[in-house]
Amino acid sequence: MRAADIIFQADNVSATFIHQFRADFPILNLKIGDKPLVYLDNAASSQMPQFVIDRLVRYQTTQHANIHRAVHYLSEIATHEYEMARQKLQHFINAGEAREVIFTSGTTDAINLVMHGYGRKFIQKGNEIILTHLEHHANIVPWQMLAEEKGAIIRVVPINDAGELLVEEYEKLFNENTRFVALSHVSNALGTINPIKEMIAFAHQRGVPVLIDGAQAAVHLAIDVQALDCDFYVFSAHKLCGPTGIGILYGKAHQLEAMQPFKGGGDMISSVTFEKTTYNEIPYKFEAGTPPIAAAIGFGAAIDYLSNIGLDSIARYEHELLTYATERISMIPGVKIIGNSSSKVAVISFTMEGIHPHDVGTLLNQEGIAVRTGHHCAQPIMQRFNIPATSRASFAFYNTKDEADALIEGIQTVKKVFLS
Repeated sequence: MRAADIIFQADNVSATFIHQFRADFPILNLKIGDKPLVYLDNAASSQMPQFVIDRLVRYQTTQHANIHRAVHYLSEIATHEYEMARQKLQHFINAGEAREVIFTSGTTDAINLVMHGYGRKFIQKGNEIILTHLEHHANIVPWQMLAEEKGAIIRVVPINDAGELLVEEYEKLFNENTRFVALSHVSNALGTINPIKEMIAFAHQRGVPVLIDGAQAAVHLAIDVQALDCDFYVFSAHKLCGPTGIGILYGKAHQLEAMQPFKGGGDMISSVTFEKTTYNEIPYKFEAGTPPIAAAIGFGAAIDYLSNIGLDSIARYEHELLTYATERISMIPGVKIIGNSSSKVAVISFTMEGIHPHDVGTLLNQEGIAVRTGHHCAQPIMQRFNIPATSRASFAFYNTKDEADALIEGIQTVKKVFLS
């Protein structure tokens, strides 16, 4: 039985059990110099299991062709597998219909699609768009571009010292000019899980649609877009053990139908003359040109893999890792964790007194430990905490407590180097 076919049976997961999953990830056998790889940069991009790699190879070697329209065998097979991947994503997030799932090149592309397709059509001068202080640049810059073009206004929800949104301040931002809300489900820099269901409901009571950036949430939390009642939800495959260059936009059917296309070209049309073009139905209206077919099929395989494990089980185990690593790191003098929300995923962003995060990352790399350093495309968060950057360790279900221990030992080594 493959490790991906085994389901977590208890909250406390044995090291033996986790190593069964680790065996599915060939890259985890790498050595950095003479050190075993300790990969703690999962918030930037997770690793890919052999199951997904094999599926990509099978497509490329036995099924590859362009999709839609053609009637030959390979095209029919490729089209079927591509559309099956869409259905897998539909079930993964509990979308009401497969046509509500649009394949994009990733989270950033999906947000830009909504900005161009919805924002440029419906946002007018003087309208207001609500963002939060926890946003990735990908969920800030497109809306700033729109606001500059349309003469709209950006409002921002502040956070407290724990890195949590001040929901009462969010509610105060609404007025008769509020037209759109865009907020992250989980902060990429701090790991904070935002109370999006309540925030969506508040916006909807005032007739305001909501986009959720789920890039950091979809691999850690079970997503039910119908229960959340969000208008749009976006995320990428490469953070869910899948390929790069592919992601999705979920949108309620009526919202997608009301939007204008973002890109023009083949397959997004029903008919074309030099006088007039009639657009295709959703989802194809937003999938111009040859899509990333192999990546979409690989995305579907990654969803199969994660679904067999179970997102609830993944969340339980990762919470164990987070609690364990947080307690140990908090005990190290001179180390400060940035973002201590009572509700967060397995992300630990920290600073070390007198040591720049880039130096921390460089020295940890010499120990074989991969962490992310910098502002994490979240400069407003860094400005809020009056710091230039952090070191960020982000855990996945294939990480172990031994690797958390290696991180702690690596931090101690960094301290010794700078104190000697």
